[in-house]
Amino acid sequence: MRTAEFWIERLRLERHPEGGWYRETYRSEGEYNFSGATTFGSVRSYATSIYYLLQQGDRSRLHRIHSDEQWYFHAGSPLDVHGFPETGEPSRFTLGDNPDAGQTLHSWVPAGSYFGACLPEQSGAPDAYALVSCVVAPGFDFRDFTFADQATLVARFPAHARIIEKLG
Repeated sequence: MRTAEFWIERLRLERHPEGGWYRETYRSEGEYNFSGATTFGSVRSYATSIYYLLQQGDRSRLHRIHSDEQWYFHAGSPLDVHGFPETGEPSRFTLGDNPDAGQTLHSWVPAGSYFGACLPEQSGAPDAYALVSCVVAPGFDFRDFTFADQATLVARFPAHARIIEKLG
């Protein structure tokens, strides 16, 4: 049976600032020139891709970027991804390989939404993990990365305070 440590070693993953483990696996050579654009303001790759792994007790802290982010499930336990859009209601999808349990192999987070991820509480096992890939287009750049202000999100979405505090 594969473990988180197996994947961390084999995929040469490193700690991510938002939590968990990652490694960039693709950055397109082509670029968009967004100079003067209000959202990006400079050049961005067409697309980027990473491996991303969360272990039991880890979380992807609530953050947002200026691009859509595609999520793909590979191995391990299910992974809940929670989104808090600029307009509209919060949402959640669960990545995993059991569609009968409401899990999906792929979903996405729209640009500008705050989002974060964690293993569901019922996964329970101390050695549980989820291995996924994330594809960002236009490509990811740390200049586009912003952590959420937890108090602001709780004030805006009080019914979701528990998960906001957990992912904050």
